[in-house]
Amino acid sequence: MEVEVKLRLPEASAHRRVTELLSPFLVTIHRQENFFFDGAGSELSSKRAVLRVRFSDKEPRCVVSLKARAVLVDGISRVAEDEEEMEESLGKDCIPEPGKLGFAESRVLKRVREEFGVSKFVGLGGFENVRSVYKWKGLKLEVDETKYEFGICYEIECESAEPEEAKKLLEEFLKENGVEYSYSEESKFAIFRSGKLP
Repeated sequence: MEVEVKLRLPEASAHRRVTELLSPFLVTIHRQENFFFDGAGSELSSKRAVLRVRFSDKEPRCVVSLKARAVLVDGISRVAEDEEEMEESLGKDCIPEPGKLGFAESRVLKRVREEFGVSKFVGLGGFENVRSVYKWKGLKLEVDETKYEFGICYEIECESAEPEEAKKLLEEFLKENGVEYSYSEESKFAIFRSGKLP
């Protein structure tokens, strides 16, 4: 179970302020491309599951992941996640030809085929994300700038075994520095599928 604090930043100026404040704690910046897939009969989405292939300019270069039973309440997300590295060339081949996912040697994709009954895959499209990673007060913070065709979203994510404590620390930090924020109410994928910014 992946447990994350997710706080939405309202605009570019708030995102810029946060990245400036955290700049002494910067570890790395990832440029990511995310592509999503479902079964031809909506076998995954009908069961609130999401299949993603992510490409990054940092290692690992390509990861396939299955997320299911996501719950997002008061800025804390809980989701069952299973992921593994995938050969980058195979991942690239599956974007124009989603059917290739049906034959890929992959533990995650085997689960999708067997547990969800997906025999034919379809592509749903995707979005880009720039992720700045910081080590701050014992936490790993990921500050995201997510670029959809219909606009840009900004968010802070922090995976933690003690999400309430992490959320409290983050909220204090943002309030002390006059940065507006709100609790995220939708996942990036849900925003992508809705076709509009929250």
